[in-house]
Amino acid sequence: MGVHPGEGRLIAQPQAAPAAPSLQQLQQKIGIHFRDPSLLLEAVTHSSFANESPHLSPRDNERLEYLGDAVLQLITAEYLYKHHPGAAEGELTQTRSAMVNTNTLAQLAEQLDLGSYLYLGKGIAKGGGRSLKSLLANAFEAVLGAMFLDAGYDAAYHYYLNRYRALESPVRDENFKGRLQQVAQERFGDTPFYDSEGAKVGTHREYTSVVFAGAEPLGTGHGASKQEAEQDAARAALESLLGTAELGQPKPAKTPRPRARRTPRTPRSSARPEAGAASEVAEVIPLPEPAAQPLPEPQPAPEVVHREPRSRQFGEPLE
Repeated sequence: MGVHPGEGRLIAQPQAAPAAPSLQQLQQKIGIHFRDPSLLLEAVTHSSFANESPHLSPRDNERLEYLGDAVLQLITAEYLYKHHPGAAEGELTQTRSAMVNTNTLAQLAEQLDLGSYLYLGKGIAKGGGRSLKSLLANAFEAVLGAMFLDAGYDAAYHYYLNRYRALESPVRDENFKGRLQQVAQERFGDTPFYDSEGAKVGTHREYTSVVFAGAEPLGTGHGASKQEAEQDAARAALESLLGTAELGQPKPAKTPRPRARRTPRTPRSSARPEAGAASEVAEVIPLPEPAAQPLPEPQPAPEVVHREPRSRQFGEPLE
C-alpha cells in the first residue's frame, strides 16, 4: 500500500499508430507514448474546434476533462491521506483545493506549453484562448484523463505529483471553499457540498454550481470551469452568511442598551425640576436623619419591660 509500481508502464508499445508531429512532441514532453493517440488528440481538442472541423476531430475534450477531474481528486486525496497522517479533514480539504485549483492547473499546463498544442476554433484562438487559465486548466485535466485511460492510474499519479513538486511556488488563490467549510461546520454542523452542471453558452461552456449545507442552498456561482463555479458559489455563500451575521447581531445588541439607560434617567429628571441642584444636596443630608430618628426608639425600652407580662400571648407559662 502506498507504492505505485506503474512507472515502468509510462512508455507503452512502440507499435502505436502514428500521431501528428505536434502531438508527438507533446508526448515527448509528457514522457508517455500513447498506445491510443486518438485519446491525446481528443484531450487537446476544444469544443469550438470540434464544432468547426468535425471531420478532423469530431470529439472534444469535455468528457476527458470530467474523467481527469475525478482522477485528480483521487490522486490528491490519496497522496495527502498518506503523507499527512496528523492532518484533520478540514486541513486536508484546504490543501487539496490548493493543489487542484485553476491557477495551479494552469501553471502545470504552462510547463508543457500545452496552449500551443490545443486545437481551438478560430474565434477563441484569435481572442487569446491559448493563454486563458480556465481553458488551460481544463485541457490539463483532459490530458490527465487520457493518460489514465492509456497508461493507468499509476502513470497519472506519478506524473501529476512530479509536475506539482516541480512548481517553484504553487499558486494559492483565495480558498473560499475552505473558509465556507469552517463556517458551515461551526454554524450548521454540516460539511457543504456542491451540485455543479455545465452548459454550452454559444461557443463557450459555462458551469453553474449551487452549494448546500444540509437541505438549504447557501449560494450559487458561475465559472468557465467546475472549480471556478464552486469557488464562486462558496464566495456568494460567505457573503450571505457573514453579511447577515454582521447586520443582525449589532441591531439587537444596540437597541436594548439605550432603552436601559433612558429608563433610570427619567426619574432623575423628574426629581431635578422639583428640588433643583441645591435640594438634591439637602435630600442627601436628611437621609441619615431618618436613621438617627429611630434613636429615641430605645426609649420605649420600658415598653419592652411592660410587654414582659404580656408575653403570655406568645405561649409563656401562666403565673
